[in-house]
This record gives sequence, C-alpha cells and structure tokens, in this order.
Amino acid sequence: MSFLNPLLLFAALGVALPILAHLLNRQKVKRTDWAAMQFLNRNVRVRSRQLRLKDIILLCLRCLAILLLVAALAKPSWRDGASWIPGETRAGVVIGIDASFSMEHGGENTTRFDRALNQVEVISEHIHPGDPVSVILLGGEDEVLIHNMAFDRERFNDLLQEAKATPAGLDLDGVPKRLKVLVEDMEALQKEVYFITDVQARDWRRSSARFQEALADLRNDAEVFLVPLPGSPANLAVTDLDLVSGVLRKGTTARYHATVRNCGTEPVSNIEVQCRVEGVQIDTKTIPLITAGSSETVSLFVPFHNAGPTRITAEISGDLLPTDNVRRVVAVVRDRVSVLCVDGSDGDAGRLIVASLLARGDGAQDEDYVVRSVPWLSLPSQPLDDVDVIVLADVPEITPEQVTQFSRHVREGGGLVWFAGENVKSAVWNERSASGPNPLLPAKLGPPVDASTSHGAGRPLDPAMPDHSVCLPLRSLPEDLFSETRFLTRLDVEPAPSSFPVLSLAGSGAPILLEHSLGRGQVFMFTTSAETSWNNMAQTPVFPMLMQQIVTYLAGREFEPPRVVGDSLSLSYVEQPDASDAVFDTPSKESITVPVREHRNQFVALLENAKEAGFYEARVSVQAPGMPVAVNVDPRESDVTSLTASELNKNLKGTNVTVATSEAELAAAIETSRTGRSSWRQFMIAGLIFLLVESLLADRLRKGKRSRSKQPDPVPATLTGAQDA
Repeated sequence: MSFLNPLLLFAALGVALPILAHLLNRQKVKRTDWAAMQFLNRNVRVRSRQLRLKDIILLCLRCLAILLLVAALAKPSWRDGASWIPGETRAGVVIGIDASFSMEHGGENTTRFDRALNQVEVISEHIHPGDPVSVILLGGEDEVLIHNMAFDRERFNDLLQEAKATPAGLDLDGVPKRLKVLVEDMEALQKEVYFITDVQARDWRRSSARFQEALADLRNDAEVFLVPLPGSPANLAVTDLDLVSGVLRKGTTARYHATVRNCGTEPVSNIEVQCRVEGVQIDTKTIPLITAGSSETVSLFVPFHNAGPTRITAEISGDLLPTDNVRRVVAVVRDRVSVLCVDGSDGDAGRLIVASLLARGDGAQDEDYVVRSVPWLSLPSQPLDDVDVIVLADVPEITPEQVTQFSRHVREGGGLVWFAGENVKSAVWNERSASGPNPLLPAKLGPPVDASTSHGAGRPLDPAMPDHSVCLPLRSLPEDLFSETRFLTRLDVEPAPSSFPVLSLAGSGAPILLEHSLGRGQVFMFTTSAETSWNNMAQTPVFPMLMQQIVTYLAGREFEPPRVVGDSLSLSYVEQPDASDAVFDTPSKESITVPVREHRNQFVALLENAKEAGFYEARVSVQAPGMPVAVNVDPRESDVTSLTASELNKNLKGTNVTVATSEAELAAAIETSRTGRSSWRQFMIAGLIFLLVESLLADRLRKGKRSRSKQPDPVPATLTGAQDA
C-alpha cells in the first residue's frame, strides 16, 4: 500500500483526543458513604459495568472513524497483490495532441486532427470524475489547453471544442520534455501519458538520440502510450512565389515564378495555379503533370496599375491539405525607379552598369525608370532624395558625412550596391564604413588576391546557389553560359556576422557577392570589379540578369520579406518615433501593440512568433497607414507521409512505449496498464458510516441516562413505615 499524501497520516495522532476524553471522564470523585447506600450497591455495580462497556464501544467507533478519514485523505493505493481490497482503477492523465498543420490533412470532418479528437474521447471514457487531467496541443509554441484539472466530462468536452491545429510544424525532439513537465506537475499515484500524432516521416526519421533518451526517461515517470494516426501521403503544396524579372513600378508588368510540389507517391495532372492581386484573380496557369516527389514551376505575370504595397498570392485548390495551397508575397510598387551609379574608374564601370540595367526590351529608358552614371568627384553635388538604388563602382573613398548620408538612405528603405576595384582604398573604407556596431558595408576589406585556378584560368561561380531571389534568373541559364563567367582577382574580405554570402567562387568558396540588412534597406557588396580588369562578368549574360534582379530586389524591398509562421516580424525606424508603441494587425483582425525599443543604434518594434499564416499589417502607430507583411507556412511540413508500422517499432525500440493503432487496442492497453487501485472513497465512506453509528449510539445512551435520572430511587423492601416516620 502507498499513499498519495503520506504527510497527512500524521493527522492519525488525533485518535488520542477521544481516548483522552474517555480517561478524563473516568477520574474518581470524592466518595461519601451513608447507611442506605448498602442497599443500592448491587444495582449500581451492574449498571456501571453496562455503561463502561458501551463507553468502550463508543471510544472504538470514534477512533476507527478518525483513522479511516485520515487514511482517506492520505489517498491510499493498492497493487494487484492486494486484489481482495476494494478500490477503483484511477490515474492522472496527460494527453499530448500533435497540432502541426499536417494534422489538417484529409477531407471534411475526416482530418487527422478530427481522428485525434476521437481518440481523446476514447481515453476520456477511462478517466474517472475527479482524476487530474492535462491536455497540450503540440505545434509551434505549444498550447496547454487543460492544466491539471479535476476531470469533469462536460467541462472537459467544452474545453476540447476549442482545440484546433496550428499552421506551424512540430518540434518532435522537444515533445517528451514538454510532456514530462506536465507529468511532474501532477499529483497522482499512477500517471499516464498519451501522445497522439500522425507520425510524420519527416519528423520521425530525423529524430535525434536525445529524443529517444527523453522518451525513455518519460517512461520512468508514467505509462506512455503512442497513438499513431497514419494517413494518405497525397498532397500538393505551393512552395515558392518569387519575383523573377521586371521592375516594381507603376504601369509595368513583373514576372513571378510559382512552384508547386507533389509530395505524394502518385503523379497528379492538370493542376490549376491562380494568381491574385489584392484578392482579384489576374492570371491562371495549368501544370499538365507533376510526377511523384517532384516540383513544377509556372510563370505568372502581374501588372501593376497602382503604386504602393501590393498583396500577391499564388493558389491551388482541390487538395486534401488546404493550409499549404497558397503562397503570399508583398510587392512595394513605386511611381518611378531611379538608379544612380557613382563611377570611381575611368568611366568603364559606370558605362557597363548602365548598359546592363537598360538591357531590356528596346534598351530605352523612360521618365519613370531612370538610370544614370556620374563620376566620383561629382558625388557631393548629387541629390539623393529621389534615388532608389545607389551603385558605388570602384570609388576610392567617401567622407564621413557621405557615410552618414548613405546609411540614412539605406535605413529609410533604399538600396546600395558596392563594387571593388583597383582604386579602392581599403583602409579608409574599413575605418569609415566597415567598423562599429552597424557598419555600412557587410565585410571588412583586405588586399586584392589572385582568384584564378592553378592553370591561370579564371575561376567560375559556384552553381550551388542559396535560395535567394537574386539568384533566380541565374538558375535558368544553361550550364555552359553560366560557367563562362570567370574571375581572376577579388578582394580578400572578412564578412561581418550579419552578412550573408549570395554568390561564391567554385572550388574555393570565396564570396563574390555579400548582403546584409541595415534598417529597412539592404546593402550588396561585390568583392570584384564591375569592369573587365578583374573578370569577364560584364561580357556574359550573368551581369545584366544579376544587376536587374538586384535593382528589382532593392527597389521592391522596403519592409520584411515573406516570413514563415513562428518567425518574428520587425518594424524599423530611422529616428525615434513619436509613438512609443507600434501596432501589428493579424490576419484574424486582432491588433497587437508592441513597444518600440532601441537596438544597435536604431529603433525597432518586434512582434515575436507570428502564429498565423496570411497578411499582417504593420503600423508605426494606430493612426498611421499600414505596411503589409506576408507570412507563409513552412513548406517542409507539407510532406505528410507517415511512418510504416515496422519503421515506427524500430524507431521506438528500447523506449518501452506502448503503441495503440486502433480504438480497441487503445482501450485494451489502458485496462491492462491500470494495475493500481485507489481506495480513498471506500475509506471515506466507511469512516462516515462509523461516525454515523457512533453518533446514533451516543444519542441513545444520553436519552437512556436522562430517562433513568427522572425515575424515583427504589426503596428497599426491608424498610418499614415506622422507619419512614
């Protein structure tokens, strides 16, 4: 036998109270004999023996009632070895439900999440009223829906109605730890943990050894049940929506690439992809066939009729998992785009950059798309207020005032592109632009180094490019054209922690193009030159495609790029704002106020953990106009393939976890695991019965004594009337 609250057993010392009261009542009083007493002694002795016997019975009843009530409060539990003792099979229950968006896969009312709720109902049928129960939704941040609640079926079902899947993935390695916290916070002699999941192969196949150890450790504290809910692997997902070409300018048309992936095991035909701008459908493309496990891309053409932030979506329909059927981006469309190239060389760099940016259509520019080049010495006289992108090509140095001017330009949402060259004074640039907490350039400059191969030929670009929108046009180039770009010289650089390598050299991995954020804008840095002395880049298709894409990216990226559910959304300010709080409106129309804080010499409002997929609206104050931010789901969660039974058993080997694949198996496993019984109710009822019997008996004795005290004392027959006289 064991007790849930063993410290309460000290209350059993209270049994001394009725014993002490009994002993005090037996204290002898002063005795005075008188003559007639001898005739009553016999009757008194008989009655005294009867009274003492009844007092002892009352004392035993009181003591036994106290002991039973104390034992009930201590909550005793028995194992099967004491099967003759009556009791109930009770346990504390923790239920973990996989709430990642793969659980929404399925038809109407038959999703994996709906099936999970059905399994919760089966589990609840084996929970007794009053048993502690906790329910946690596992996915994203994890939400404790019910915490250590005394089980009440009606309230439990009402709270369960609020459960729904989240548009986030599942951190499988952290699941045992989250469940263990709930188990340790629960008071129950026997504890059970149920983890209901679709055993998504993506998560389980890459589960770490720490997950196995944590699961085995959880098994030491509770009986652990895994309830798998495998489903069909069929699923289509829109994984990307990227701007490929075109300037984000009013009156133009841009081309976007929408990528659709077939995550299932069967080919799918005739997939219709719809493109919407501000909710209005403007283009539709059909993909004839997508084979199993592959992706197909279609081009969507988006006309821009108005300036300002524009919401763009690519969407498919008729799929079993609607959460990942849409991809969102925001395009900041401008009335006009202006590019200023500052040339520090003899004029070749500026000429080549202008030619590359105008290498579209008939090569002409209009009043809404202006590209011009000025010599470095003319920079102080140039107005920069109307310039969207500044290109510095082989500029020897700039003054501290110009550094401040360029930094402000970028922080306000403008773009800066920097090219190396023979005239660059690295020491001066490092001192003024590559040091401090928020440097203008993404790397410190070193000396020029030889980038050629051992045979003296220029080294090509690495074809393994990151998933960056600037690289998208280059991926469409044939391999022979791409490999024609060769680099002989580059600057040796030390990238800052905040920088990101976009293009690198094949073989050496040395960065050719770096990027970093500064306020609301971006800075691109080429470690090689724009003209042909260090490379032949300007003589290949790579250069115009790359420069046009960089300008498009910089001119259209004023705020956050598309984010993923769970990411943080930020709003940056160039100067300290008048309002102390920023406002983020969620896709579900909830307004969240976020304080503005100073961070690294700038002011930032940060909304942590975006919980919804859709368009958020960021505003510097309640009255200010909003800037939309696109938030998408993580496409890696779209692979909804489940582990097979053999793979699952292999994965759980050595953890002693019970797997229940059906409702019947689950019910049988619960009955088998309930080896202990709680008898506190029986002890409580028995204690109350003994108290009731003691009360009735004591009341009867009091009435008997009262009736006897009202009767006249008996007169012995030996007394005479003369004696009375």
